Amino acid sequence: MAIIPTMKCSDIRRSVAFYTGVLDFEMRREWSELTDPGFAWLTRDGDVLHLSSHRGDGVVGQAVVVETTGIDALFDAFLSRGLKTPGAPDSPVHEGPLDQSWGTREFYVNDPDGNTLRFTQR
Repeated sequence: MAIIPTMKCSDIRRSVAFYTGVLDFEMRREWSELTDPGFAWLTRDGDVLHLSSHRGDGVVGQAVVVETTGIDALFDAFLSRGLKTPGAPDSPVHEGPLDQSWGTREFYVNDPDGNTLRFTQR
């Protein structure tokens, strides 16, 4: 069984560009030639993520956990590809990897629609 999250987006072309250009996902397939409403199937390290601008496919503002290793190098790679941190002192986990009291090291990335990917290293 596989559980595959679907991230709601308002502009499928912009979202695919962000996920593939900045976050290093690979587009495996798209429907509608990236026009809205549209759908894209992305992969990263063997895991699958869907993007959809179709009505009824999820809600904007959700959070998805991405378990990973090498979290500091990964964050630096995202910065080099154009990731902009929000400059939110009230949310330092959006500004870079942070050791959490529950035993993980994490950083959070907001996509162009405000969905959050929580990159976590155990």
